[in-house]
Amino acid sequence: MSRFAFLNLALVGLAISACSDSTQNLAPAGEGSVEHDSNAKVIATAEVRTPAGEQLGTVELQETTGRIFIAAVFEGLDQGEYAFHLHATGLCDAPDFKSAGGHLNPLGKTHGKLSEGGAHLGDLPNLIFNEEQMSEATVAIEGEASKLFGEIFDEDGTAVMLHSGPDDYVSDPAGAAGPRIACGILVRADD
Repeated sequence: MSRFAFLNLALVGLAISACSDSTQNLAPAGEGSVEHDSNAKVIATAEVRTPAGEQLGTVELQETTGRIFIAAVFEGLDQGEYAFHLHATGLCDAPDFKSAGGHLNPLGKTHGKLSEGGAHLGDLPNLIFNEEQMSEATVAIEGEASKLFGEIFDEDGTAVMLHSGPDDYVSDPAGAAGPRIACGILVRADD
């Protein structure tokens, strides 16, 4: 079974167990009992690459039961936590990926799920890489899919970003996560 097929199995479990007070929910692949959701649809994909062009992972934006999920599979970073965000502009110009702009934040909130005025739409949970230098996660993005699509697929697009360190979920504007180390552009499946 492919990694994304397995992650699709996790979508129903996430939809059922999603916390009402969170902007995103993270569940590493394999946790809990899940059932396959035959309604899951891949909306967009991104190949996430280093400044040298090396592919570190793939991200799928998926929709099921009117909700949006990000399924991510990464390999090649040292064990630990790395900040994972959606950025406001679909550009990934090396070497620093600053062309992607700041976090996707259409409502003008402060950064971080732990901040009083947060979080940005693009604030996602940290990815945790294991001893084998791998990370697999599914993230639910709170909100109606139809409204979120307008923000994610606006005129200048959206980028997926990995940073060199973990997000502290409170420091504005970017969680004190360190330099941007890998970037990918979300491309709609129907494009």
